[in-house]
Amino acid sequence: MKKIATLSLLLLVSTLQAQFLEKLGKVDTQDGFFKFHYTEKTDNIYLEVANLNQEFIYVHALKSGIGSNDIGLDRGQLGGTAIVKFIKAGNKLLLVQPNQDYRAITDNAAERESVEEAFAKSVLYGFEIKETKGETYIIDLTSFLMEDAHGVAQRLKSNNEGVYKLDKDRSALALKNTKAFPKNVEFEALLTFKGDPQGRNLRSVAPDASTISVVQHHSFVELPEVGYQTRKFDPRSGAIHISYKDYAAPVQESIDKKLIIRHRLTKKNPELAISEPVEPIIYYLDPGTPEPVRSALLEGARWWDQAFSSIGYKNAFKVEMLPEGADPLDLRYNVIQWVHRSTRGWSYGASVVDPRTGEILKGHVSLGSLRIRQDFMIAQALMNKPFATSDDNYEPMLEMALARIRQLAAHEVGHTLGFAHNFAASVTDRSSVMDYPHPTIRLKENKIDFSDAYAVGIGRWDKVTVAYSYSDVESGMTESWYLNSLLENAERDGLRFITDSDSRSATGAHPDAHLWDNGGNAATELNDVLKLRNFAIGNFSIDNIRTGEPLSTLEDVFVPLYFYHRYQTEAAIKSIGGLRYNYAVKGDSKQEILNMVSNEEQQAALDAVLKTLDAEYLSIPQDKLKLFPPRAFGYGRDRESFKGNTGITFDPLGAPETAADMTLDFLLNAERANRIVAQHAWDPNLISISDFLNQLLEATLYTKHRRAYEQQVQQTINYRVLSHLKELYVNPKAIPQVKAEVLAILSSVKSEYQSSKESNEQYIAQEITNFLKDPDEFKPVSSPKIPDGSPIGSYQCTNN
Repeated sequence: MKKIATLSLLLLVSTLQAQFLEKLGKVDTQDGFFKFHYTEKTDNIYLEVANLNQEFIYVHALKSGIGSNDIGLDRGQLGGTAIVKFIKAGNKLLLVQPNQDYRAITDNAAERESVEEAFAKSVLYGFEIKETKGETYIIDLTSFLMEDAHGVAQRLKSNNEGVYKLDKDRSALALKNTKAFPKNVEFEALLTFKGDPQGRNLRSVAPDASTISVVQHHSFVELPEVGYQTRKFDPRSGAIHISYKDYAAPVQESIDKKLIIRHRLTKKNPELAISEPVEPIIYYLDPGTPEPVRSALLEGARWWDQAFSSIGYKNAFKVEMLPEGADPLDLRYNVIQWVHRSTRGWSYGASVVDPRTGEILKGHVSLGSLRIRQDFMIAQALMNKPFATSDDNYEPMLEMALARIRQLAAHEVGHTLGFAHNFAASVTDRSSVMDYPHPTIRLKENKIDFSDAYAVGIGRWDKVTVAYSYSDVESGMTESWYLNSLLENAERDGLRFITDSDSRSATGAHPDAHLWDNGGNAATELNDVLKLRNFAIGNFSIDNIRTGEPLSTLEDVFVPLYFYHRYQTEAAIKSIGGLRYNYAVKGDSKQEILNMVSNEEQQAALDAVLKTLDAEYLSIPQDKLKLFPPRAFGYGRDRESFKGNTGITFDPLGAPETAADMTLDFLLNAERANRIVAQHAWDPNLISISDFLNQLLEATLYTKHRRAYEQQVQQTINYRVLSHLKELYVNPKAIPQVKAEVLAILSSVKSEYQSSKESNEQYIAQEITNFLKDPDEFKPVSSPKIPDGSPIGSYQCTNN
């Protein structure tokens, strides 16, 4: 009797389950890679899972953003990519993410299982089975889609914008782009977060900062077809890579495996030297991009076809407009998206990559819409009276800005093709679009020439890295020999690859690897930049703004001109205590391993850099100061304005103080000072720390200017020199030899100034006396902050 009751209960449960979909009433069904059903009555999506344990790709992203560069939650921003699968556990289906970082690449199933059991996997979500139809299970996907997969709340909290929680009562599924296709299904949800706003960034972009709503996107995508060929990573190649550990590797081999990322590309006719591809790589431009930017982006992105043509492909890379109705986040489309923010921000190129193989499944470029205005303002500042006769004379400025946009399009697409930054390209005649280019503007015949501001077309290095990542190995050659020969030939041609880790830091030592620099020699270029800067400052006038604009906005146009030398200064400083090196590998006879920068080059760099601490260069001419009244009503200062110490008025000493500080931050870096000591010990012909510091003193504290104004500017600079010397002395990273020389220098200045009758010198002597009594009590005073916005300012990000 008990068995009959149990059987009856099971039959009843089965009947109720079988009736689940029918009981929902009217549903909208879409059939594709997964079949799903939507019911408007309850605003739920029910997913049919027909293939348990079958792996697929899961990607989440932001459909709509918050609009603040500082917060970093942009429209179209890609999130995580994972290989996942559904497994059954009792009355549930679990969405499981296997661990791809630890593997056993072997036919031995037991060996593979041993690795799988040794390392954690992640269960992303659990779903109650609502109905069973043979081998198909129906689950309610809604709660999964309503999760904050992209981490919006955590991002707001980490940026000190406030503590926010998901408000499910004000959240709902978004159906416009919730669709099924044969190889992918796409879902979206409108998520609302409520909280107590704490930061100003969120307040500046949200209509009600206590309630923030965004649309998050989820993609379930079929694994790519078999046939993709992986390619090993080489640190000389400029390719981006994935890595994992293979515990099935023979003992004599490393378990660390690195594979480059790249799109799938094969020839239709492999036997031909030039062939069309089986499938071209196609990128699609956001139709929301306005002209003339649209045409510039299309042109710049298409430059990459030049590189693919050079390796024997015809029409392998194309850029078209996104078809009407297509979703930019649909994984079938590589997209260049035009992204708006409240302030200028970075652009970046991201990719959806198969974590098993490195195959790029989707490239997604996000271009900040305000970026073009930055180069427009640089040109506006440098031009001689652009609006003297007409307020419509904007074409020369627009032309330079569009030239930068073309280069930017190529740069960001390059990341999504699998290429890293190459910050050494500027020394080889702008050989890569993967560098950060500063406008190449020259002084010719007493006029500023903008005609060659940005390079046109793909660079020589870009063809090398495309060849390494995408070319077919020539018949009769092994892949390793062929790829190594490509890189050796590039080195023989004078090309080199140095990327972020060796270029961004204040401690950078490579004399050729910089952001926003130009020229084959950093010191020579700095001298040219300073000459051009001073010439343009002399020409700066009221005619650098349009009729009707408040005169106080001239100050904002002046910012990129005044700090025009910033990044070239940083580049020149890296030669001091610098080292030339490459990512050399054993067996490559062409690569330079390591050489210290010669004394002549270091001295030339120091001579050029010390000019940026001279009031002759940093003083703003007094006739220009008359152009900068207090800010007009409604036109207050912002993060891209000069900062100062004089309240509402423009500070003629604050700007030089800021400029001097940006030099001294790099010049008196503790690690650089340590290297100077170590290099001089290795080679006494190289500059010593004593000589280095004494030259700094001679160029600053011991320099006199005839005019009172320049002398006051120099005193301002001198106080910053003194402050940075103190900071170097107390810096725990500075070695004792550095501290000893700084102590000797400070004592020398104190002795020199103690008997002086000049008040500033007496003050410096007293400051040193007080400091030496108790250095641990020293608290540095900051200078006015430099305006944001690279290449004007310092805000940094992954890709640009």
